[in-house]
Amino acid sequence: MKNLVIPVFFILILGFVSCLNEEKLILVDGGPQDYSIIVSATAQQNELKAAYGLRKYIEEMSGVELNIITDVGQLSAHEILIGNSNRIDSPKLLDEIDHLDKDGFVIKTIGDKLLIAGGDGKGTLYGVYSFLEEHLGCRRYSSEVSVIPTLENIVIGKIDDKQEPAFEFRELHMPGPRSDASFRDWHKLDFKEGENEWGMFVHTFDDFIPYDKYFKTHPEYFSYLNVQRIPDGQLCLSNPDVFNLVVEDLKVRMREKPKALYWSVSQNDTYKPCECSNCRKEYEEYGGYSGAMVHFVNNVAAEFPDKAISTLAYQYTRSAPTNIKPADNVNIMFCSIECNRSRPLSSDPLSASFRKDMEDWCELTDNIFMWDYVVQFRSLISPFPNFNVLQPNIKYFRDNGIQMMFQQGSGGLISEFVELRTYIIAKLLWNPDANAEAIMDDFLLGYYGPAGKYLRQYIDLMHEELAKSGGDLGIYGYPYDGINTYLTPELITKYEDLFDQAEKSVKDSQEYMERVKVARLPIEFAILDISLRDVNEDFSYFTSVDGKRVARKDMLERLERFTKLAKEAGITRYWEHGNYPDDYKETIERFVSSSLENHLALGKPVRLLTEYSEKYPVGGANALTDGLKGINDYHFNWLGFEGPHMVAIIDLEKETNIHSIECDFLQEIKSWVFLPEEVQFLSSANGGDFQFLGSVKNSISENREGTFIETFKLEFEPVKSRFIKVAAKNKGICPDWHPGATYPAWIFCDEVIII
Repeated sequence: MKNLVIPVFFILILGFVSCLNEEKLILVDGGPQDYSIIVSATAQQNELKAAYGLRKYIEEMSGVELNIITDVGQLSAHEILIGNSNRIDSPKLLDEIDHLDKDGFVIKTIGDKLLIAGGDGKGTLYGVYSFLEEHLGCRRYSSEVSVIPTLENIVIGKIDDKQEPAFEFRELHMPGPRSDASFRDWHKLDFKEGENEWGMFVHTFDDFIPYDKYFKTHPEYFSYLNVQRIPDGQLCLSNPDVFNLVVEDLKVRMREKPKALYWSVSQNDTYKPCECSNCRKEYEEYGGYSGAMVHFVNNVAAEFPDKAISTLAYQYTRSAPTNIKPADNVNIMFCSIECNRSRPLSSDPLSASFRKDMEDWCELTDNIFMWDYVVQFRSLISPFPNFNVLQPNIKYFRDNGIQMMFQQGSGGLISEFVELRTYIIAKLLWNPDANAEAIMDDFLLGYYGPAGKYLRQYIDLMHEELAKSGGDLGIYGYPYDGINTYLTPELITKYEDLFDQAEKSVKDSQEYMERVKVARLPIEFAILDISLRDVNEDFSYFTSVDGKRVARKDMLERLERFTKLAKEAGITRYWEHGNYPDDYKETIERFVSSSLENHLALGKPVRLLTEYSEKYPVGGANALTDGLKGINDYHFNWLGFEGPHMVAIIDLEKETNIHSIECDFLQEIKSWVFLPEEVQFLSSANGGDFQFLGSVKNSISENREGTFIETFKLEFEPVKSRFIKVAAKNKGICPDWHPGATYPAWIFCDEVIII
């Protein structure tokens, strides 16, 4: 852990304010030790941890090591009472402590004594950390960066503080809280894995009844969809054998983890609920998929009355059921994955259905675990201006009676402003009414030093521009999604200028400079990613020399620097499921080199006989001859067709000898993107009468997973032609086995190359 010296002005203000109080306690005055830390002779582990933690920090601040003694010793005037002990002689105060939430605490000065005591959870420990932070100026900005002021005299004024958490469970799924228990305790956060409260956690159907073990012999255990049982969907909840298997499996697991309270019985992370006749009867009886789920989980919970059985209200089960309520020991994990992040959930028109669903669930039960999302998962280090909604969303959950909060961040991965976002959310989970603006300023100035004010301007400007534009913000977006809102080329130039000023302000501090450079990476990523679209001459990997497209050396050098710094900063993935720094660099370099290829169709006009989708605008029909190849992501330089075939006619503008035609298509079945079944190539001299040149049929399985590009290439004896027709046959709808069955399938093409 790296300790920083707290700014002198802060120490002076702290001391000055303390001295204004009529009642002062001089815990340390630079001389012989006076105060002792008192703990009960039967102190709990967390009370002892609190006592030794307080002594450690006071010694680091002042150089004075206080004694820790038990309450069986002689009473003295100057004592710091940690936890419940026989030194507390006020029945009223004892009663107040006894009735605290398990994580709540009181900090009080009583004459010449200081008392820090809490509930029977971690209350006393949290009280000590709050005392160190709120009264002595200590900070833990991250797992690695702390502020411990140097104080010759430790003087406090009168304190009468009582705090209890807004939520009984507070987990923040970010790198610091996830990996560092001391950081987690400082910020009063829970951890489902470390505290042994959860035996199983979400998406557990496949754990209970794995399809690779049961599907061949018992397909009836699994979802019935489109006239057949499928292995990769959900379980058939109306099947009594499924219920028995789940219950028996839980009994075994509970014997292995007898202390675990929460056990998840919840859907797999996909759609495809069972549509058999018995399941459909339950959907009708209980108001939909969630009703059948609650019915099943209630029955499981009845088998384990001393445990909490948790299930998901997620995607197809998000709406509340009717004619049924969750049992008292059933926990509902309610998820906000679909919601917009540019406006507060409580008022955003796009979140109206979410509000209704949540409030409907709250009418049925108060045992709700809120699963919220606070980073952009598709582009983890992309600029993501959602700081303005963090507090109103957390307050909205609190005001609706939610008691358990799980903030889904980037897990063990680094994301944009990961330390700042962690710091603010942790404070708000404890107290949703805290001053979020002051918390942000405190962090920015403490963590980035003089550069903090420029980073604050950057954050404010980005949020203001997004709000002004009326744009939306999704958790599975890309930098290019903000090209007309908060990431316009003009705004990016302003952001770069603010970072230039930030770097200049800390040029004499290597530590601050390194942190500012890491904070700048999202803007660098936005520039690199937006430039894949060839937006303008500044945001492009290409320039023109003598009428020919050539690669920009400065952009490739920028990519090189970015990759190097990202790796040095510990960034291992740009996306939660992949996109590694070196792979991303190689992808862009391959895109650049392949897009320099000269061919006869380059820049030639294109006429489409079928309609492309406006959902992924890449310049329309001309995207097929703009020279820009696609990467392994259908969002970049791919022209998409949702349902219809692709039929395009390229005009070479004069009769030309040709002998080869090729085009690339993409497959990513999880996104309903398939290769065409066949691509036909035809030739015409006048644009009306076409002669068949040949076709290429797809030889790749429609079941093949992953994201990959396949080239459909036809070579033939040279012919003279002006017009070339390319006809790619779409499946039309997704196959029966696919979760998108009955919905349109996609084909994506990036470039037609004619030689």
